[in-house]
Amino acid sequence: MTKKVINQNTKLNQELINTIEPKFIFANKPINRLTIFETGNHANKINKEELIKNLKDQINSIENCKLKENSNNIILGEGNINSPLMFIREAPGAKEEKSGVPFRGEVDELLNKMLIAINIKRENIYISYAVNFRPPEDRKPTSTEIKRYSVFLKEHISIINPKIIVLMGSSAMEAVTGISEKISGERGHWREVILKNKTFPLIITFNPSYLIRFPEYKKHSWEDLKKIRDKIKDLKLKI
Repeated sequence: MTKKVINQNTKLNQELINTIEPKFIFANKPINRLTIFETGNHANKINKEELIKNLKDQINSIENCKLKENSNNIILGEGNINSPLMFIREAPGAKEEKSGVPFRGEVDELLNKMLIAINIKRENIYISYAVNFRPPEDRKPTSTEIKRYSVFLKEHISIINPKIIVLMGSSAMEAVTGISEKISGERGHWREVILKNKTFPLIITFNPSYLIRFPEYKKHSWEDLKKIRDKIKDLKLKI
């Protein structure tokens, strides 16, 4: 019988890559080669609030960042840290920066209406951002900024450990999936992302702020919302 030779260099090379890059693995089809580990009672022992506080301190320690230098407030996240549903938006705006919490004003009102439409209460979800400081004049974050903050976003997702991720807007899409194409061609499809050997279902949809500027896309957003509602039922989640 011939003994199979294992290429150890492949493993070492992958370990080297993982030390210098975010461990994002993205696919359009379900990925079955890795087991989804259920944390069970162990998750209850983890102090998520402390982990989030530490993450916030790490982000605040960033140096040579124009986003941080031109912003008055870091906006990390808001909501139920034990929620199975995590929404990730693009970047804080002026009202969010002033209040220190995500989604305020007209955007907040629209998001609430969207959630109510699929029978979800706002306080039962968790919301965060692709970047955590308001870009000057509310411009779109650059790809460099998105990539820099994606490391922290990866850790944020791992801490919250949601069952479903909803990416709202192109910056959130790029941060998690690496896709920088037009969101209109990517939204509405279930995908998977693997972070730290755990698989998370995700869907891409429009940012509420975009829907305010272009209300004709609300019909497409409604289709996405119905898919989220159906996925919640399929996974038998209580939200």
